[in-house]
Amino acid sequence: MPTILLVEDEADLAQVVLRELTASGYATLHASDGLNAVKVHNNARVDLVILDWMLPGLNGLDVLRQIRQVASTPVLMLTARSEEADRVVGLEVGADDYLTKPFSVRELIARVRALLRRNELILQTLNADRSDAAAMLVRGPLQLNPQTHVATLHGSTLDLSPTEFNLLQLLLRSPGRAFSRAYLIETLWSETYIGGDRSVDNVVLRLRKKLGKVGDAIETVWGVGYRLKQESLT
Repeated sequence: MPTILLVEDEADLAQVVLRELTASGYATLHASDGLNAVKVHNNARVDLVILDWMLPGLNGLDVLRQIRQVASTPVLMLTARSEEADRVVGLEVGADDYLTKPFSVRELIARVRALLRRNELILQTLNADRSDAAAMLVRGPLQLNPQTHVATLHGSTLDLSPTEFNLLQLLLRSPGRAFSRAYLIETLWSETYIGGDRSVDNVVLRLRKKLGKVGDAIETVWGVGYRLKQESLT
């Protein structure tokens, strides 16, 4: 049973949301201020946080920043602020979704389900990718041995950083699959992606240069991230 932490200082609204979450089959925790929210999140197993923006003491954005320092727990922000700039700030700090007050409880529950489902799929994919990490990979002139951490191109050893090696391994294992920047940040750095972060793009640029013409097989998927062409490498 997923556990959801509701951070909301309006007692009446909190009571309604907690009741509906419980009726939908979720375990619930509640914090009415920011400082307590951080403590509860850090001391309990929390699968998702519903976080109000306007809180006494520590506001919602500051709570979100502290959560993101220690975990990638999905966060759905609740706010009366409807301006686009405010929504962008919340998303850039690390919110996964955004719901403006007043809202329907039905929509809130639907978004909670969607976020939990998406997070579960990400975790399943991460586990599957990591479980096959030891297999030798050979694709055209590229050969990669995860156990010895050696990659060769046309028989010559490539001078790759650990991050470049891991990215190449991920791409070689799943040609044709588009990897989002958020997924790559989660997989390669074990961190949460924040919009505008160029870490992935910089690693891809360096890897392409080291692979020479073969590097052209790493395609940019606009608005998503990167993938390796499915056709044979030459």
